[in-house]
Amino acid sequence: MTNMTSSPLSTSPSQREMTIRGLILGALITVVFTASNVYLGLKIGLTVASSIPAAVISMSVLRMMGGATILENNLVQTQASAAGTLSCVFISFPCLVMIGYWQHFPYLETMLLSMAGGMTGVLFTVPLRRAMVTHSTLPYPEGVAAAEILKAGSETGNPDSLKALLTGGLVSAVVTLATGGLRLLADGAATTATWGGAVFRASTGFSLALLGAGYLVGIAGGIAMLLGAIIAWGMAVPVLSTLLPNPAHLGPADFATALWAQKVRFMGAGTISVAAVWTLAVLARPVAAGIRDMLRAGAGIGDAGDERDLAPRTLGLLAGVLLLVLFGLFVVFQMPVATNGHAIVTAALAAVAFCALFGFLVAAACGYMAGIVGSSSSPLSGIAIIATVMIASFLLLLEGLGLLPAEMAANNHHLAIAFALFLLSAIVASTAISNDNLQDLKTGQLVGASPWRQQAALLVGCASGALVIPPVLELLYQAYGFVGAMPRPGMDASHALAAPQPALLVTLTTGIFRHQLDWTMILLGVGLGITLIATDLLLRRRGGALPPLAVGIGLYLPPAVSVTLAIGALLGWACTRRAQGGRSPHAETGTGTMLASGFIVGESLTGVLLAAIAGATGRDDTLSILPAEAGRMPTLLGFGVFVAICIWFGRSLRRG
Repeated sequence: MTNMTSSPLSTSPSQREMTIRGLILGALITVVFTASNVYLGLKIGLTVASSIPAAVISMSVLRMMGGATILENNLVQTQASAAGTLSCVFISFPCLVMIGYWQHFPYLETMLLSMAGGMTGVLFTVPLRRAMVTHSTLPYPEGVAAAEILKAGSETGNPDSLKALLTGGLVSAVVTLATGGLRLLADGAATTATWGGAVFRASTGFSLALLGAGYLVGIAGGIAMLLGAIIAWGMAVPVLSTLLPNPAHLGPADFATALWAQKVRFMGAGTISVAAVWTLAVLARPVAAGIRDMLRAGAGIGDAGDERDLAPRTLGLLAGVLLLVLFGLFVVFQMPVATNGHAIVTAALAAVAFCALFGFLVAAACGYMAGIVGSSSSPLSGIAIIATVMIASFLLLLEGLGLLPAEMAANNHHLAIAFALFLLSAIVASTAISNDNLQDLKTGQLVGASPWRQQAALLVGCASGALVIPPVLELLYQAYGFVGAMPRPGMDASHALAAPQPALLVTLTTGIFRHQLDWTMILLGVGLGITLIATDLLLRRRGGALPPLAVGIGLYLPPAVSVTLAIGALLGWACTRRAQGGRSPHAETGTGTMLASGFIVGESLTGVLLAAIAGATGRDDTLSILPAEAGRMPTLLGFGVFVAICIWFGRSLRRG
């Protein structure tokens, strides 16, 4: 990693940086990747970092238009990186539909909260730039990789990378159309077996987006998630099916699924929680040191020259406007149910104060974690879990002091649960952007960019990404529904989006307010998490790794997701380890990364398109051409196509 401390690329003062065409291109890329990531997040609980694909697209398009500069390309990828981060509000917004407080996603509320939350994340990280980027030795792996691609692209153009991205996207789009639209191919296969009273169930998916995501996750994360699936379905479900009764007389497959949903997922929640706390504890010392250095060195706001951030007056004005917007949103959110105006205002002010204070602390922590392990590996879901617990506890404290509307406690705390999840959405948006912003500023430092222009570009990215989030959420909900929350009766529940993080956050929030948490399974998960942490520490001393958070996610995600991700990780490792000297395959920024990103984008955008068709027609099988009596043919065809693409992908990795 010799490039981590290299000096910025020398650039001519005449090089243009912020241009109208760059802002328009960045907005278009942002819209595409935001829609893609919202779909992917609700389907499997993961998103793909958009900086590198955005840089490749920007370099290719601007080169064709003529007069492109490395600084202009950097500003486009900075703006588009908001797509891979602001889209993380998929973690929280669907919760409001799942609990029945919203019947759909209201455009203004969803858009404004996403935009305001994301923009506060940008503002929170401005004072941290000097200490955590300019005068820091943090590696910022993704920021350095993006800078190297921009430098190489400014000299060679790298057309093969764009070709790989488009090829992967086209292949994935065709397969998704055949699967989710025409229904010629099945999207997975499953089998169930019994032994005495124990029920065993194994399944896998045929999703190319999952295959690509597994490649990007890497071998350690893929194996960890596979282990989580094995613990859930090879150990926990069989044991529970032997010990617990089946009063509804469900079939073996349905009984196993019910046990996993109602019991084992709580175990996964416990594992995820303790792993997230451990991750934060490990990083607590460097985070505290970074903040201390920041306070000693000064904020560095308003410096002259290339080191200039957004002006203090601009920051103050923006912060004031954003806090007013958040205050208004928190007031409006309560008004359909609450009636006491004084209590409504008090609750809104408390929520704004929580966003400002807690948001800044989390921004500092996330920015530092991103500098150490990268934005994609930063445990955002774990931070959301911790934030959920803190928000619920905060509101319960205010309720005990009599500062909240009486309606918060009515109807089994329904309004309080909804308000906590709405507040969480602002925190998630802010956290996601701050998790990515310093990474982009590191890229800019290495290529000689102007910090204030990058910060302005990220603000524009937040605005353009927020515009597309509400309609995408609405389209996906109306077309597919979420597991446990279907918009219309008679919809095919087998095609519902898993929405794993929203389901977990609903469970935690509801359980805290209503005292309904299954503490036995949660404590079992905590014990498993502690064991996994000890195992990971031991393996790391010997050069290996077993990320505890990934194991917990494998417990919590549907098995078809975890298994397919593991297939992608194993395929990438097997086909690239010799060529790359044993390095993790997701470290590559060439053919493999572009093909994998293409798989994800192609399936995601086609899924959104199919959702639009389903929403317009009111049916999710409008394009289906296979008769209902097709039997196992779609499964066999789907398996054959998936295997063939895996072979082609593996050969492409070896050649690349």
